[in-house]
Parts: sequence; C-alpha cells; structure tokens
Amino acid sequence: MAASKLQAFWNHPAGPKTIHFWAPTFKWVISIANVADFSKPPEKISYPQQTAVTFTGLIWSRYSMVIIPKNWNLFSVNVAMAGTGLYQLTRKIKHDYFSEMEAAVAKE
Repeated sequence: MAASKLQAFWNHPAGPKTIHFWAPTFKWVISIANVADFSKPPEKISYPQQTAVTFTGLIWSRYSMVIIPKNWNLFSVNVAMAGTGLYQLTRKIKHDYFSEMEAAVAKE
C-alpha cells in the first residue's frame, strides 16, 4: 500500500522527477525568509519587496489551480508567500501611518 502511494508520488507529472516539484520546493525559502523577517523592525520593511512577494503569491496561487495537473506544492508555497507578504505589509502600514496617530493620542 505505502509502496504504491510512493510510486504514484514518484511518477506523478508534478512529482520529484520534474522541475514542477523542485521549483516550488525551493521557493519555500522565500516564505521562510519572510517569516524570519517578522522580528525585523517595521521601518526596515520594503514596500516594493513585500508587494512583489504578495502579488506573486496571489497570482501564482490562482495559476497553480488552473493548470493540469494541479500542483498542490506550488499552490501551498504561493499561499504562504501571499500570507507572509500581506502580514509584512500590514506591519509596515501600521508603523508608518498608525503609530503616529497613537503617539499623538498618547500625548493628549
């Protein structure tokens, strides 16, 4: 049973014998790096970089669901990219636009 599932995975059109497996697998490094940057101060976050990460994740998530065969590895890594990019953008926006308001309210 396990051997047949392993063989099916190995021979899948998006399995480990193809670039369709390895490209998204290595793309996880981008999401992991973005998670590691959660501790980075918000003033060091780049709007262009995080916007690119977010939109890349959104666009390729959609693409991974319309291609045949469906590439769940590609889908999951791009959902992670979109999520981490959105989180970083939220942190940056809060810092740039709302921390000033909070400081002004605190002075009053």
